[in-house]
Amino acid sequence: MKILNFGSLNIDHVYHVPHMVRPGETLSSFDLNHFAGGKGANQSVALAKAGLDVWHAGKIGQEGRWLTDLLEKNGVHTEYVETYEGPTGHTIIQVTPEGQNSIILFGGGNQSITHEEVNRTLTAFSEGDYLVLQNEINLMPYILNAAREKGLVICLNPAPFDRDILSWPLDVVDLLVVNEIEAQELAGFEGSFQEVLDQLIKKYPDMEILMTVGKEGAYYGSGEERIHVPIFDAPVVDTTAAGDTFFGYFLASRIKGMSVRQSMERATRASAITVSRPGAMDSIPMAYELD
Repeated sequence: MKILNFGSLNIDHVYHVPHMVRPGETLSSFDLNHFAGGKGANQSVALAKAGLDVWHAGKIGQEGRWLTDLLEKNGVHTEYVETYEGPTGHTIIQVTPEGQNSIILFGGGNQSITHEEVNRTLTAFSEGDYLVLQNEINLMPYILNAAREKGLVICLNPAPFDRDILSWPLDVVDLLVVNEIEAQELAGFEGSFQEVLDQLIKKYPDMEILMTVGKEGAYYGSGEERIHVPIFDAPVVDTTAAGDTFFGYFLASRIKGMSVRQSMERATRASAITVSRPGAMDSIPMAYELD
């Protein structure tokens, strides 16, 4: 069994600011750091640090070659990362002293993937292999359908959320990982966390659904099964890769045979470590740090 993450690769420009910039305001930052990021890359690193063999597929510009070097350093295979004559995806991130963040995203190579590149990559994977996806690359409906035809197990984190996701063939997804806002949008329903989860499961009865709800922890639903796990308290420095860490560690734990509750608890501990550190990819803990 192999795990393919077809996802984004970004260069994160992180500005430390006293508060989020307001419309019309010019604000001086305390500090500037550059990190490797992208939801796809972060999740690949989380999966690898959690102990899985993972392949990343995506697209970067020439100035982004250091991203593949860093992925490889963290144990991720990169032979399916394409290089083209264009800009690498990047973000501009504001981080406040309280650890909250605001992100501007530019797609670059993440939005330049071709049908041929998708087909070429998927030929190396077969029925029963896992595919991890987010919403920071183009051709998502095509990738979802092509993956289902090959019999891959599809795990989707539809972030950042936009209304186009509602037209995707979501019925092919096996594991859906969302936050409470994304869950409400997909369910077309506002209510308590449990009510939104119930509505989502009613709409997508064949899915496993994992819903993160910030300080309230996370909820899991599948069929009649419901599980809630609270957060682990930790000092908050930067929340940038917390969700990616949670997704990666939950999936890795499930693949390794842990129960849903054990996997959620392990993912919660990993996320608590992530938010206590600056950066995105670099802040994701190794498995031994949890053990």
